[in-house]
Amino acid sequence: MQRENGTNEEATVDVKFTELPNALIACKVPEDLYEEGALRVNFESLFRSFDPEVQFQYFKSFRRVRISFSDALAAAEARLRLHKSDFHGKEMRLYFAQSVHIGSPRLEPPKPEKQFLISPPASPPVGWEQSHDPTPVINYDLLCAIAKLGPGEKYEIHTATPTTPSVVVHVCDDGDSSAPDDCDHDDDSSRPSPRPKIVQTRRPDFTNQ
Repeated sequence: MQRENGTNEEATVDVKFTELPNALIACKVPEDLYEEGALRVNFESLFRSFDPEVQFQYFKSFRRVRISFSDALAAAEARLRLHKSDFHGKEMRLYFAQSVHIGSPRLEPPKPEKQFLISPPASPPVGWEQSHDPTPVINYDLLCAIAKLGPGEKYEIHTATPTTPSVVVHVCDDGDSSAPDDCDHDDDSSRPSPRPKIVQTRRPDFTNQ
């Protein structure tokens, strides 16, 4: 940076380092490492050279080893030196362990823009009001006209136009009580045929072989 009088001044910049995790996850390690023995001692000695207080957690089911350092700088240096290095015929992979930072010991609710993904929503949005069901529309003129009709009569609701058909309501006729009952008919042709019976498949005979 140069002042107006021509002298130079060093520019100062505030640099903020992001917080790195102080633990590594080792993958693709030999299966014998999860058993107590000289192989585990050799493995741990690789990381104790970066931090004497390093701690190890072996997860055999996940084929992972968590290596916890006392500070993030030692973890970063160990990964820089040992990542993709050969350990007893295996190319060891090291990754930073992801740490979860929770600002409150309580479980916080989801953000408002995420609540619409929950069914039903956890809480209504601001300004939301419940809508009331509208009053059903009843056509009393139609009901009155149908009530005046007798059996077999009809009532035209909408007159036909060149482009639309007419809408007509027909009143069903009452059943003729003078007609003989179905049981009096000798002809069984009008009766519905009985449903076929489902025959179970016979089990084959058992033969002792």
